[in-house]
Amino acid sequence: MAFASDKRILVVDDEPDVRDFLSTCLEDAGFQVETAIDGFDALEKIEKNLPDLITLDLVMPRISGIKLMRKLRKNEAWKKIPVIIVTAHAKDELGQKDLEELYAEEVRPAPEHIIEKPITPSNLVAGIGKILDVQTSLDVATERSDVLNMIKTCSPDKLKEIQGMLK
Repeated sequence: MAFASDKRILVVDDEPDVRDFLSTCLEDAGFQVETAIDGFDALEKIEKNLPDLITLDLVMPRISGIKLMRKLRKNEAWKKIPVIIVTAHAKDELGQKDLEELYAEEVRPAPEHIIEKPITPSNLVAGIGKILDVQTSLDVATERSDVLNMIKTCSPDKLKEIQGMLK
């Protein structure tokens, strides 16, 4: 299993607060992160340095998320980059049309995952970790916390047994 620090994520969103939030969550989990303000900016960055995964907003100026997905899927070098759609419009009229287009033949393969805003850091990191098959620093922190909780609730006899097994 690889580590998050070995993977580069491109966060594409036109809202600065969302970009900052997503990139902070991913950096805290150990990923390398680059951001783009729209699909046009994302294309320039993809051409220079291929990301391991892209988080993509659908509704953006210049080149929308749907148009960027079409371009990605038509390019042999880019078509296999995993994409996670991050949208606030999954259930409204604006988003429904875009989501239907995402599953059209011309945008195959479809995105790996769709996450609705607001996003929790743990859901975002867990989804990306699973897609990229990586261990994140968030996973390590959670595992450490789980072990400490088990030790705190363990009986003294059980702790002695474990201690003996470790010798």
